[in-house]
Amino acid sequence: MEREQSSGNRSRNQWTVNRRDFVAVGGGAFAAGFLGLAARAQLIEDQIAKAPETLVKTLYQTLSPTQKQAVCFDWDHMDPSLGLLRTRVANNWKITKPTILSDFYTPEQRALVREIFQGIIDPSWHARFDKQFQDDMGGFGKGQSLAIFGTPGSDKFEFVLTGRHTTLRCDGNTQDHVALGGPVFYGHAAGRDDEEATHPGNVFWEQAVAANSVYKILDSKHRKMAEVSTSPDEEAVSFRADGLFPGVPVSEFSKDQKTELKRVLAKLIEPFRSSDREEIENCLKKQGGIEKLSLAFYTDEDVGDDKVWDNWRLEGPSFVWYFRGYPHVHVWVNIADDASVKLNA
Repeated sequence: MEREQSSGNRSRNQWTVNRRDFVAVGGGAFAAGFLGLAARAQLIEDQIAKAPETLVKTLYQTLSPTQKQAVCFDWDHMDPSLGLLRTRVANNWKITKPTILSDFYTPEQRALVREIFQGIIDPSWHARFDKQFQDDMGGFGKGQSLAIFGTPGSDKFEFVLTGRHTTLRCDGNTQDHVALGGPVFYGHAAGRDDEEATHPGNVFWEQAVAANSVYKILDSKHRKMAEVSTSPDEEAVSFRADGLFPGVPVSEFSKDQKTELKRVLAKLIEPFRSSDREEIENCLKKQGGIEKLSLAFYTDEDVGDDKVWDNWRLEGPSFVWYFRGYPHVHVWVNIADDASVKLNA
């Protein structure tokens, strides 16, 4: 049975549309057709209407007082047992009681929630996330719940989607110093909780395959440094105050090894929308780039004893990407541009 765990800075007032997202969608049309002012204005308006942040505001405006009482909270709402609810991250939880596909929501509201999800995930990953949702919960909206913090359209608001193997956020560019709106979680148990060594059917296993490609090109000295005997607790994804990171420092990598690690990073951030990918990259750049990261492969939970490391961690001053493939895939992500940002504060 799944065990529930306890637990680029972007400017404000950009909730309506992110410039980077707009350029990614509309820039090609400008270059190809040199649209007139009216057409450009309409294109901008259309993109604003489709932006996940705008859809969160639309969803909020459709909620009845009863619905708002159940799923809407002040920005700094403190749960008596969980602490600051907005920043909590877990591998299997419901942030509020009503499930998305329950009668608590109208069909129109359920459709808006789906559109918000699709807006924060790159289209190339929609089908893979849907497979994860189907395998783990019986489909999108089953077993998943949502919460809205603050007032959408204001300086501070955030939409949080949770469920089994899900903690995803749409923050409207209102969260200072953090990427992805705060810590996120994704995972998958493809058909069984205890997966085989090759993790057949797991939509996220390709990320581990990419990371292991770096291990394969390390020399014996750096492999020994990268191998760590004990995996940390999976919820231990706060930034380290001591600045000591397990594994091999990326600063010791050769040019080819750094190039391969950059390929892995691109694979890791690929599922997220373009503005969030850029935000992750900006946060990493501000803390010193990949030179400040360390890469660890944990040897204690090697499924199949095949030395294809199931558990590994890429970590820096304010960067944690913790991939656990034992007994199935759990991935914890916590990224900021400032190491003083607290996980649950």
